[in-house]
Amino acid sequence: MEWYEALALLLGVIVFLMAMGMPVALAFLAANIIGAWVFMGGERGIGQLLNNGLGSLTKFALVPIPLFLLMGEIFFHTGLGGRMFNAIDKLLGRLSGRLSYVTVLGGTAFSTLSGSSMGSTALLGSLMVPEMNQRGYKPHMSIGPILGTGGLAIIIPPSALAVLLATLAQIDVGALLIAGVIPGLILAGFYIATIWLQTRLDPSAAPAYDVEPLSLWGKISLLLREVVPMVGVMVVIIILMINGFVTPSEAAAFGALGVLILAAIFRCLTWEAMRKSVTGALKVTLMAYLIVFGSATFSQLLAFSGASRGLVNWAISFEMAPIAMLMVMFAVLLLLGMFMEQISMMLLTVPIFFPLAMSLGFDPIWFGLIMLLALEISFTTPPFGLLLFVMKGVAPPGTTMRTIYTSAFPFIGCSLLLVALLVLFPKIALWLPGL
Repeated sequence: MEWYEALALLLGVIVFLMAMGMPVALAFLAANIIGAWVFMGGERGIGQLLNNGLGSLTKFALVPIPLFLLMGEIFFHTGLGGRMFNAIDKLLGRLSGRLSYVTVLGGTAFSTLSGSSMGSTALLGSLMVPEMNQRGYKPHMSIGPILGTGGLAIIIPPSALAVLLATLAQIDVGALLIAGVIPGLILAGFYIATIWLQTRLDPSAAPAYDVEPLSLWGKISLLLREVVPMVGVMVVIIILMINGFVTPSEAAAFGALGVLILAAIFRCLTWEAMRKSVTGALKVTLMAYLIVFGSATFSQLLAFSGASRGLVNWAISFEMAPIAMLMVMFAVLLLLGMFMEQISMMLLTVPIFFPLAMSLGFDPIWFGLIMLLALEISFTTPPFGLLLFVMKGVAPPGTTMRTIYTSAFPFIGCSLLLVALLVLFPKIALWLPGL
């Protein structure tokens, strides 16, 4: 069987099963079993494939996923996130578009602790949109920053999706996590600049309102009590990873322990909050481990059948410049993001794109970050970006999908600008890991 026939068979089975409504992880598992039967010699091939897949689940690099997820769930269910947002709101005072800035600043901090774009968007949407509507904010000033900031959870550590991508691509987990720090902060800065420009062009889009003034000591006290401890957890684990004192798995454990201690200190650590946190983290972890199992066996089938090697050779044969090939891969990810969720995209593209990127001479950490940014943009790409529907679910009644789409476009532009900067100046991503 030719490589393109093998590739068409494997992808065709997956797409067919997903179209029939089968969950992504199970569709990959079924396609892998069929592929093993065809390419690896029937029952013996299936047995070998399952043994290899189970071995992929024993990697120490997977440990950060449940710990990062647990950290974010505790931060959300104990109410620590709400306390931080209220504090930032009071600290900004009477500033035009204040609540939009609160969304970006508080959302960036929350994203670093939650590692979940959906969780961040759900929290920000339920907390901020009703308040901003009540204050007379136009929809694009309330919905847009939330959609943009929710995607920051993908690239700013700790990011469970970054750990999953690094594991699937077999690259350094810690280096990919650290590589997202500076680009994530730059992206947050772009969002703030976008809000400032929108308020200057249309002051009525985010009217100012009177707030109770705080003394300088009151602001310092609020900052030290409600903001610094939360953000400090993230800063400490990043510093520990950069200096090589801990592995990503150990950093994740310290992060989860730090949030637990904070919840206990603030007297908001209850049995109900812990039950919801553990249950939520367990559900997503099981799904992630099924995905790792399916992706590992799928990659082996692509290699065994010759599909991955044939596809890479075919792509290289066009003699396109490496940057042009990068643009093609980026465009494919954006196109897929209009119809698929991010984990499905990773399962389909990582086994193909990373060997191609290596053959083109791209740095694997830099390319991994570019791919994470593509996933972040696709989260808000119409018509089926996942965060668009999360926002629709938590937005006030009467909010149309058209409004959500148009609110997302300026922040998609910010992300595309960051991608262009990373292509022109790769050191933005590689400087911190290089330390």
